[in-house]
Amino acid sequence: MQHADIAIVGGGIVGLTLAAALKDAPCRIAIINKGLIDQPLGDKPGARVSAINQANISALKKADVWQHIDASRANPYNAMHVWDKDSFGDIHFAGNDTHFAGKDTGGELESDTLGVIIENQALINGLAHSVLKQDNVVVIDTTIERVLSSAQQNMLMLENGDALSCRLLVGADGANSFVRKQANFPITFRDYEHTAIVANIRTQQPHENVARQAFTPTGPLALLPMRDPNVCSIVWSQTPDAAKTLQGYSDSEFCNALVAASNNALGPVSLETSRTAFPLTMRYAREWAKDGIVLVGDAAHTIHPLAGQGANLGMQDALALATLLGTLLEEQKDIGQLRYLRPYERARKTEAMKMIAAMDGFKFLFDGNDPLKKLIRGVGLAATDKLSAVKQAFVNHAMGL
Repeated sequence: MQHADIAIVGGGIVGLTLAAALKDAPCRIAIINKGLIDQPLGDKPGARVSAINQANISALKKADVWQHIDASRANPYNAMHVWDKDSFGDIHFAGNDTHFAGKDTGGELESDTLGVIIENQALINGLAHSVLKQDNVVVIDTTIERVLSSAQQNMLMLENGDALSCRLLVGADGANSFVRKQANFPITFRDYEHTAIVANIRTQQPHENVARQAFTPTGPLALLPMRDPNVCSIVWSQTPDAAKTLQGYSDSEFCNALVAASNNALGPVSLETSRTAFPLTMRYAREWAKDGIVLVGDAAHTIHPLAGQGANLGMQDALALATLLGTLLEEQKDIGQLRYLRPYERARKTEAMKMIAAMDGFKFLFDGNDPLKKLIRGVGLAATDKLSAVKQAFVNHAMGL
């Protein structure tokens, strides 16, 4: 039988961020993940990407992770353009906004960059490069069959026939979290009534490192700039019927529909990868912690991808938990006691609820062809583009400040 102080279930972005942030903590960490964490990247960029904001980039630099990420698979974006396809409103904002230039960021952020579009596996590989060298980390290639919890410890019965005891079990195992189910944490969920279509496209015109988002009556379309100046990753969230129709199109028909939905923003396009689609669901665990168990990332919450904040929100969970655990370990307090985990749970549940409410508000306002909503969103976008203080708030939010 093995023992660890902290067992992290899930070797994805969030679980590895937590482990990396605990690199100097006086504890033994076990990461339980089925299969190799780091995987070779393909010849061409993958379509599953994340827009990592500057706050999280700064944290990864402090954890000595960022320099290990393959720079050819990460692309900084310095501006955003958001518009409503069927109204007059649009908004442009950039990291080099003159109001931001004087803001004190502790010297960790690049003021002309909003964030970085990075392939998920490239980010995982960079994290794994650092985490696998940590003296306080061991990776166990298996899954958990059962969790036996007591007041003093958790006993994890593993698929490989071994057992692992730990004081704190961290569920970083995604939307269908096994840890969440074993802990009997109740969950609230709601179908967003959207299906996301993901692919990479090649554009005739260069993207100029601008992230674009068009709101259409059947859902938002995001075009995220990749390293190649003429390649974007798309996330096209549509109603299930509209998505089914799009998925039934030939490649050329799909590309024509994409050009129309984006108002020909980057000219004719072609597909660089195949299309994949998945339904979108809001999930929110009503409890995130109990004695000996805590949740982070998608195990605790999933949100609509229209603002590209899912990965950032999960990484902030991991960083907040790491800060708390580091303090508890230094003070030689019991990291598994619920009373000590409560501050993390309260703070991060509040942030998750704010984000869920914001996504619900955006989805409601930009859905459909209601004339009043079209007028409101048109006026709102146009006014925001002219109001520097409001616009600055958007810039700061995009950067995670």
